Amino acid sequence: MRPLIIIPARGGSKGVPGKNIKLLSGKPLIYYTIEAARNVFTDDQICVSTDDFKIKEIVELTGLKVPFLRPESLAQDTVGTYEVLLHALEFYSNKEIFFDTVVLLQPTSPFRNANHIIEALKLYSEDIDMIVSVCETKSNPYFNLMEEDENGFLKKSKEGKFHRRQDCPKVWEFNGAIYIINVNSLKKMPLHEFKKTRKYIMDEISSHDIDTLFDWQHAEIISSNLLPK
Repeated sequence: MRPLIIIPARGGSKGVPGKNIKLLSGKPLIYYTIEAARNVFTDDQICVSTDDFKIKEIVELTGLKVPFLRPESLAQDTVGTYEVLLHALEFYSNKEIFFDTVVLLQPTSPFRNANHIIEALKLYSEDIDMIVSVCETKSNPYFNLMEEDENGFLKKSKEGKFHRRQDCPKVWEFNGAIYIINVNSLKKMPLHEFKKTRKYIMDEISSHDIDTLFDWQHAEIISSNLLPK
């Protein structure tokens, strides 16, 4: 395996302004992901992809070099992760540096650690498209997730004669922490079109993802009270 570890860190953030470098328990949020990556990979395998000079400065204080600033066209709300990953791969291929795997680590998952990454890597093989980290969702389409029918009445999203949530088939939610991606598959199609995807299960606390100020407040509680000291 020749992995490129990509940590995408856009400067603009509406839910939590400046969240990628906002201090969580005294250190920039992105440092948690950089530390996890460095405990598994070497610095020359790790690429922080950002459009923001301030993020670049903060990251490079750790000694990790940021190889480029992402063009403005790849820094908009409408730009997906797919384009960002392809841009990073193209940057290295232009330097004749090639990778067969991408490990995508989003900085909004501060409680994902090196052990999680190592365990997920053990599940990966070249005959699949992706390993993705998940947690078991509390909502279930067989039980308490509803859709409206043509008359505006609620009905269960998936039919099933289940009277207890515990009896329903388990449903998994992408938690955004770890994606291990086959580069050949990535060059053919975006992630949501992959057919051969396997899960890596994480617990609720490790799966915490920061998207809103409410999420951030929960992260502060987790960091201060629920993690091993």
